[in-house]
Amino acid sequence: MLRDDINNAVKEAMKAKDERKLSTLRMVNSTIKNADIDARGQGKPPLSDADLLAVLQKMIKQRQEAVELYDKGGRAELAKQEREEIEVISAYLPKQMSEDEVKKAIADAIAETGAAGMKDMGKVIAVLRAKYAGQMDFGKASGLVKAALSG
Repeated sequence: MLRDDINNAVKEAMKAKDERKLSTLRMVNSTIKNADIDARGQGKPPLSDADLLAVLQKMIKQRQEAVELYDKGGRAELAKQEREEIEVISAYLPKQMSEDEVKKAIADAIAETGAAGMKDMGKVIAVLRAKYAGQMDFGKASGLVKAALSG
């Protein structure tokens, strides 16, 4: 379904002659195809929507890192281009959870798994990934899980 949305958006961008959106969506399609090929090489089925969300989040993270570097290097035009790409890609992610919602989800996951210490962190993260793919930054969430389990 997410693939269809992206492909339809490519057609709309072509009709609207929106070059930035078109090039970004083509790049997204290319990244998805490469990830599918990778999965097939490992004997896995094509990526599900949840897997695609993870791919999109990774693309956004890469662009955010590039923006930082471009800003530090005084390359405002390149930073602007990356920000525009982030905006286009973000449109295909579900609404991101607030910090309070993330903390509540972590507390619920800890209760659900019966996690008692750091050795159970993997279980908690697995539950969060299953329920909230694309809705939270798991880099930040893992720090919060670690704090919750050690505190």
